Amino acid sequence: MGVTHGGKRLSVPTKHTYRGLYRTDALRDSVRSARRVMAPSKLLNTASSFNEDASLVDVVESADEARRLRHPPLIVRDRLAAVLPGEGELHLERWGGGHSNVTFLVRRGPSEWVLRRPPRPPYDPRAHDVLRECKMLRALHDSEVPVPAVVYTCDDDNVIGAPFYLMKRVEGHVIRDSVPVELAGPGIRERLAEQLVDGLVALHATRWSGVDLPVRGGGERYLERQLDLWRQQWRRKERRAVPAVERLAKRLAGSVPKSATATIVHGDYKLDNVVFSADMPPTLAAVLDWEMATLGDRMADVGFLTAMWIGPGGDPDQLLGLSRATSEAGFPPREWLADRYAERAAFPLTELKWYEALAMWKMAVLLESSYHRYLDGTDNDPFFERLKDGVPQLAATGLELLDGRA
Repeated sequence: MGVTHGGKRLSVPTKHTYRGLYRTDALRDSVRSARRVMAPSKLLNTASSFNEDASLVDVVESADEARRLRHPPLIVRDRLAAVLPGEGELHLERWGGGHSNVTFLVRRGPSEWVLRRPPRPPYDPRAHDVLRECKMLRALHDSEVPVPAVVYTCDDDNVIGAPFYLMKRVEGHVIRDSVPVELAGPGIRERLAEQLVDGLVALHATRWSGVDLPVRGGGERYLERQLDLWRQQWRRKERRAVPAVERLAKRLAGSVPKSATATIVHGDYKLDNVVFSADMPPTLAAVLDWEMATLGDRMADVGFLTAMWIGPGGDPDQLLGLSRATSEAGFPPREWLADRYAERAAFPLTELKWYEALAMWKMAVLLESSYHRYLDGTDNDPFFERLKDGVPQLAATGLELLDGRA
């Protein structure tokens, strides 16, 4: 257990195990009360406004402050500072608009890093395995797929309360709600779509034999294993009946396509999980969020990409607003993405609607866990309030895809 920097193990000064940092009785009581917290998710609650009765605090100065909180913080500043290089104060900024793992921009002196850690506990470690993500980044560092360079890894919960890693910051744009004005210009949105699709083609063309990937086996029975994995996650977390999720799972299991030769599969490949360069014309600068990557059926990635794409003129709030930018004029329709992939990869796309329905089902299961964190008061992301109706809507969309109605 410990921190790795440049292949060296660093010691972590600590007097207590991290499990003892918090009042576990208070945490249990607050979980039972299912308190709803409506603070904006981008607000960074720090020790400058420390209040031990605060529902959620992102950053505390010390383990002593952490122990007095009802819920664990995301960062313990003095312990993080002890393992990072350089001197001086750490400047921390909650970063990104994602709804799964947590990202911070970390500055110290002239250095800038991006820190990735799981959400506030309790969480499913298999769905938020940031160290596995880190290993995937290192394995692909010299490939044709652009990925950030890993700087540190830490598997010691005594530092900030969860495993984490640091990577170099990649300059550029992550596109979520809209294309930034810096990328305005004729044909730019189609260029972005081209780069996005071509990046996926490059990933699937990457030879994985001989690469130290954090996976077992060669991708056999990937689809069956995915169905089993996500069904188990649903049952472990099930608190309410969502008939559409159950119906969709049953229909997917009853019509599993035959997979082609296994490739590296990202598992969450979409517009807001990549970085585009700031220069013009923009290029794909980095692919992010690899915690679900493995070996398997490339069609799962293609189906996920097209399922999470609205297309010009579509309702921006479709897909719960998760792909709002793709509804802007100038972006191509989802059929264009599929056609470009098939052409560039020289790979026929069969039963794409099944894979799009699989994407909707997986999103529904994953976001149901997020909804539970919101109800328990351990995550204040306002987006999660929408999931009471949003999860059934995603599953209903999956059923429509299987019926050819979406």
